[in-house]
Amino acid sequence: MHSVTEKARQIRLVIFDVDGVLTDGRLFFDHQGHESKGFHARDGLGIKLLQQTGVEVAVISGRRSRSVEQRMAALDIKHVYQGQDNKVLALDQLCETLGLEYQQITHVGDDVLDIPIMNRVGLSVAVQDAHSLVKEKADWTTTLPGGYGAAREVCDLVMQAQDKLATVLTQYEV
Repeated sequence: MHSVTEKARQIRLVIFDVDGVLTDGRLFFDHQGHESKGFHARDGLGIKLLQQTGVEVAVISGRRSRSVEQRMAALDIKHVYQGQDNKVLALDQLCETLGLEYQQITHVGDDVLDIPIMNRVGLSVAVQDAHSLVKEKADWTTTLPGGYGAAREVCDLVMQAQDKLATVLTQYEV
């Protein structure tokens, strides 16, 4: 059995679920039915830092949302799959597009819709407040809940395992 650090060393793509991972999972609708979501700024910076190291980032979500399109565009995430009932199809398309094998991919999820991908990738991660079945399948669980910095923890884990975290942080005089 490989350690989490050994698995993270091989990662070339991190896939995030959206609702419950990049957000706290709550959905807000105004009186006209317009949806809004809250994204954590630290997660966004972590994603940008991870991208600077050459690791690709993607999102695969079971729902569709205009706010997701806007946030992913702001983070320069090019691989955005929304409305995916079968997330494995999007995973396979990403593998083909990027020329990657499953073991080079991390998936971060929170609910049972994520388990089919988690069963395939090299490093599966559950957020701290994920469904218990997702936590059972995960190689690693974040200490923070979805929408509150969990994605940043994953980014830091991958960069640390690949000996890139200290270098990427030097731009902030850390």
